[in-house]
Amino acid sequence: MRGKHSAGLLLFRRTDDGLEVLLGHMGGPFFARRDAGSWTVPKGEYEADETPWAAARREFEEELGLPPPDGEALPLGEVTQTNGKVVTAWAIEADLDPASVVPGTFAMEWPPKSGRRQEFPELDRVEWLGLDRARTLIVKAQGEFLDRLAEHSS
Repeated sequence: MRGKHSAGLLLFRRTDDGLEVLLGHMGGPFFARRDAGSWTVPKGEYEADETPWAAARREFEEELGLPPPDGEALPLGEVTQTNGKVVTAWAIEADLDPASVVPGTFAMEWPPKSGRRQEFPELDRVEWLGLDRARTLIVKAQGEFLDRLAEHSS
């Protein structure tokens, strides 16, 4: 396994207005004032000794602070992001109250070269978004997951 690999779970629900997906806005100072391209499937990196499915479930819990939902997992395949990271995702039909999310955190030096480490949430907000709105916000390569979900659900 070369390069970085991530895996995640894309929750979706059916509403009177069509499909909605649960996306998270990436936390930390770099994304604080950005919207387009700053939303993601809840996901995270894994090593060669872990299966993508196990990583997707583990990362869902780490990023959202909630156990991954039960339900049929629809494989959405892989995409390669512009940074070279390969992301694998599954979709699960489930409902979740974004207010119940307790995001995991990460530490980084901030401001740069200050010698100070600060904690930031992995995801600073989580929202249900219609597919059209989600396409305008999600990391570009991950838009393919939305297309694959829509194809499967039509």
